[in-house]
Amino acid sequence: MCGLMPRKDFITGKCSYTHTFIPGKVMEQLVLDVVSKHVEEKKVIRSGQHGFIKGKSYLTNLIAFYDGMTGWVDEGRAVDVVYLDFSKAFGTVSHNILIAKLRQCGLQE
Repeated sequence: MCGLMPRKDFITGKCSYTHTFIPGKVMEQLVLDVVSKHVEEKKVIRSGQHGFIKGKSYLTNLIAFYDGMTGWVDEGRAVDVVYLDFSKAFGTVSHNILIAKLRQCGLQE
């Protein structure tokens, strides 16, 4: 479940391992378990959502997207696509705001 994080010593150049991140990984897993259970029970995420859902991935999202867009093009409709990358945005969200939003969605402590 938890691995060791290698850390290269500045003076000796040898690798050592730190266990300080293990409690953080354990807490991450606990939060993930609670949020996943809530999302599944309350059907918070629509069926079209592909991220963080078991059995779905970026690839299933790409296939569904491509299928939809080619269908519209086949019908002669105009299609514009905009890609936004939010991959690093999550780490910049205020934890207080995030917790407040989770509570608004019905997730309690």
